Amino acid sequence: MRVASEKLVADFRYGDMSASDFPTLAWRKAMNDAALGRPPKLSYGDPCGSIRLRSALQGYLWRARSIRCEVGEIVVVNGSQQGLDLCARLLLDEGDGFAIEEPCYPMARSVFEMTGAIAAPVEVDAEGIRADLLADVGARLAYVTPSHQFPLGSVMSIGRRQQLLGWAKEKRAYIVEDDYDSEYRFDMNPIPPLRALGGASNVIYIGTVSKTLSPLLRIGYVVVPRELQEVFAHAKRLTDRHAPSLEQEALATLMETGAYESHVRKARRQNARRRAALLDALQTEFRDLVRVEGAEAGLHVVVWFRDMPPSMAASFIDKAAALGVGIYSISPHYFDQTLDFDQTLDFDQTLDRSCLGLVMGYASLTESQIHRGLKLLRRAYEEATGCGDVA
Repeated sequence: MRVASEKLVADFRYGDMSASDFPTLAWRKAMNDAALGRPPKLSYGDPCGSIRLRSALQGYLWRARSIRCEVGEIVVVNGSQQGLDLCARLLLDEGDGFAIEEPCYPMARSVFEMTGAIAAPVEVDAEGIRADLLADVGARLAYVTPSHQFPLGSVMSIGRRQQLLGWAKEKRAYIVEDDYDSEYRFDMNPIPPLRALGGASNVIYIGTVSKTLSPLLRIGYVVVPRELQEVFAHAKRLTDRHAPSLEQEALATLMETGAYESHVRKARRQNARRRAALLDALQTEFRDLVRVEGAEAGLHVVVWFRDMPPSMAASFIDKAAALGVGIYSISPHYFDQTLDFDQTLDFDQTLDRSCLGLVMGYASLTESQIHRGLKLLRRAYEEATGCGDVA
C-alpha cells in the first residue's frame, strides 16, 4: 500500500513518474490542436481507437521494437490493465488454467483469477520463465514479461523465447506478452519481443505510455492476432465504447512529429542518471550487505538484504516510513509469501528466498532525494537490526 508520499523525503514506490519529466508544453499544444481540430459532429469513435494513433503506433512499433503488424491488429486501450482485462474475459473461462511467472505482477494474476481461472505459477530464473516446466501445465494462456521480468528484472533469452513459442504452438495456447517498460535499457542490447519473432501468431502484445509519458493518461495498446481482431473490437465497444479521443489525437501528433521518441530518449537519459545514483547510494550505504537484481533495464531494482529475514519486512518498512522513506516488500509478488528457506536451491536462489527483498522504483525521484533517502534507509536498517553503523 502507498505511504502518504507528501510526508516522505523519498518514496521508492514503483510505478510513480516524475512530473518534471512530462513534456508539458508539447502535450498542451497537441491537446489544443486536437480540440481545435474537432469534427463538426461529435459522435462515438472506433472502439479500436483513432486511426491516426494506430497508424502512428504501427510505425513506432516497427522502429522501436521490430514488430510488424497491421493497423487493424492494434487496439487502443485505457492502460495496459484494460488490455489484460480484455485478454482475461475473452480467452479464459472458469476452471481454465493459466501459466504465470513466479514471482509475478499481482494485478495481472488477479485479473485472470477474476474469471474463475486457476493460476499455475512457473518459476523464473536468470533467463526468464522456465519454459521447460510448462510441458505438464494444462494452460490455455501464459502471461509473461520477457523484456524485463516483473519484478526480478531478468531478460528472457532468445532460446527461452523460442522454447516458449514452441510450447504455445504445440498446446494451441495464447501468450500474453506485457512489454511494460522496454524503452528503458541500460547495460544490455535489446532482444526482439516475442511478437517480433517467427512463429508468434498466437502472441498478444501489450504496451503502454504509462512509463514514458504518465500513468495518468491511461493509454495503452494491444496488438492482437488477426483471428482475434473482431472479438477484441466488439469487447472493447461493450466495455467503454473507446478510449478518450482528444488524448489519442494528441499522442498521435507527438508520434507523427517525432516529439514522442525525442521525449523517450530524454527520459531514458534522465532515468539512467537516477539509476546510477541509486546504485551508487546502495553501494555507499550498504556495501556487501545487499545484492541488487534487475538493474540492467526498466525503472526499478530489487534489493535483497542478506541479513534480514522476510519476517522483518513490516518492522523495517515502518521504521523507514517514520524516517521519511517509502519502501515496498517483494513478498506480495510471490504466490507463497512466506518465502520459506529451501535447502535444495543454489546460493543465489537461497539468498532470494530466505532474506528480505524490496522493489525499489526511482523514476519519480531526484538524484539528491535518492541519496538522502538511502542515508535514512541505512538508519532504519540499523534500528531494525540493532547492528550499529553498517557502512
